Amino acid sequence: MSMKENAHQMKIDSPALAATSVEQRNRALELIAQALEANAEVIFAANAQDMDAAAAMGVTPQVLKRLKFNDAKLRDVIDGIHQLIGLPDPLGKITLARELDEGLVLRRVSCPIGVIGVIFEARPDALVQISTLCLKSGNCAILKGGKETAHTNRALFDIIKENAVAAGLPESCLLQAESHDEIGELLACDHDVDLLIPRGSNDFVRYIMDNTKIPVLGHADGICHIYVDAKADQDMALPLIIDAKTQYAAACNAVETILVNRTIASEFLPKLAQACADAGVKVRGTQEVAGIIACETMGEDEFATEYLDLILSVKLVEDVEEAIDHINRFGSHHTDCILTSDDAVSERFMQMVDSAGVYRNASTRFADGFRYGFGAEVGISTSKIHARGPVGLEGLVTYKYRLTGEGHIVGDYASGVRAFSHKDIEL
Repeated sequence: MSMKENAHQMKIDSPALAATSVEQRNRALELIAQALEANAEVIFAANAQDMDAAAAMGVTPQVLKRLKFNDAKLRDVIDGIHQLIGLPDPLGKITLARELDEGLVLRRVSCPIGVIGVIFEARPDALVQISTLCLKSGNCAILKGGKETAHTNRALFDIIKENAVAAGLPESCLLQAESHDEIGELLACDHDVDLLIPRGSNDFVRYIMDNTKIPVLGHADGICHIYVDAKADQDMALPLIIDAKTQYAAACNAVETILVNRTIASEFLPKLAQACADAGVKVRGTQEVAGIIACETMGEDEFATEYLDLILSVKLVEDVEEAIDHINRFGSHHTDCILTSDDAVSERFMQMVDSAGVYRNASTRFADGFRYGFGAEVGISTSKIHARGPVGLEGLVTYKYRLTGEGHIVGDYASGVRAFSHKDIEL
């Protein structure tokens, strides 16, 4: 079948998945976890093919690290599945109950979004995380991973789909798109696909947003900041900054810009420069920064750069207010952090920085669904509508209003024969 036909069938079958019990969905996840472990060597062999091909193409070490699917990553995704199993059912939750009048009761109940299309980077663990999150939340999912991990994705998908169906979930609960042409076909399925979640480069996400009528959830880039306040613990600050930059430099929550309070610059910048040199991180800074440490100079307009590499931008600011203004101007509203022992300054920063994640004295790399206890994530959203930050189970459900009456008609209320009571019912 074509992508359009498959998406249409998923739309038809999506209520059947939504109606499954949490026990059935958890059983599917348990079978998937067991099968992934049992087929480890098959998965690793497929990944070796992808890694060899990528190396032959001259792919950078940073990207190769993302493509690699080894025993450690397998253990991580299996742990994530077990974490998902342990989470409560996100479906059927009553979040509002109100008696509109005697015998006329309104309830707001959580339900799946329906059919979700996820287009993601060449990172095999993402396929496992996304598919299992969608299954747990009762959503049908169309998955399109990066071509660089085609063999690994196919091996993982086949295992996941087979075991989901073996647990009694609908045959059309999952679909893998493998060709690039299918992306364009997917973008045209606005009558059947309820939500698109693109993950990748700024240009790619913008392309998706500009070429579909389907609602899009996600973020185009990840320009994250750390502000080192005058009252920061400098000994704590250095390893934290290095972690935020180097633990996974290609991640969207890796720090890109360090803002340093001017009053501590002459003391702190040489320490930062040395820590960066030891970690293999290149420093770029303003003319003012270059007057204190040796670094490549950069212009103000370059602070909107997402490096995804071992490079840091550095700028001096007068106080927390200037740091806030810089972040809200140049940031991507992803994750930003303040390093300080001053409670009042920290609270000002957290209130005024307009980002999905605002941290104090913690690495920006904590912006992750698994680390938040969400059972991994389908992506990070910088939107303010529906879901924000790491999108886990709660971000993959919406709600419907269920109204139960006893022959009630609006005419009685319009004419004044009856009146609304609007009494909230305790949940």
